[in-house]
Amino acid sequence: MKKDIILCGVGGQGILSIATIIGEAATKAGLNLKQAEVHGMSQRGGDVQSNLRLSTDTIYSDLISMGGADIVISMEPMEALRYLPYLAKTGTIVTSSKPFVNIPNYPDNDALMAELESMPSVKLDIESVAKDAGNVRGANMVLLGMAAPYIEILSVAQLREAISVVFARKGEAVVEANLKAFDEGVKRGKN
Repeated sequence: MKKDIILCGVGGQGILSIATIIGEAATKAGLNLKQAEVHGMSQRGGDVQSNLRLSTDTIYSDLISMGGADIVISMEPMEALRYLPYLAKTGTIVTSSKPFVNIPNYPDNDALMAELESMPSVKLDIESVAKDAGNVRGANMVLLGMAAPYIEILSVAQLREAISVVFARKGEAVVEANLKAFDEGVKRGKN
């Protein structure tokens, strides 16, 4: 079994934290893992993306080829469309429905949503869900929770454990806040 995942968003949104959690869960599960990251202009609100390749078999490349991604997980809807050429015909997009407008020529939101509606996608205002869960900084964990059922090679329980490990040094309150945001994403992503 294998899963090729592209994570994308804008610098500072927590994409690399999601990659760390998936990597931790995959390592603990004994899966083969290859990861490649592009930070770009992340400190200035630029594109950040990560290729994650998980498999029970040997992986020879850390990059996902065009049309090879099983999932595009995006913190920002326009960034999801940027990586559309990498999505497999049977792939799914899991994305925030709320744009992060940081450029003057940002696409029209209605056109953006219509484009996403035309393909297999799961969308949710992850910032609002995180806020409702009491963790305004936990939108990335909501997104990871939404994506969890599509990752398939890792269980929700394995991802929850990885969240606990990754955030442990920040204290139990931070771990619990992130787990709560993740659980809300799992719950709402299924609906």
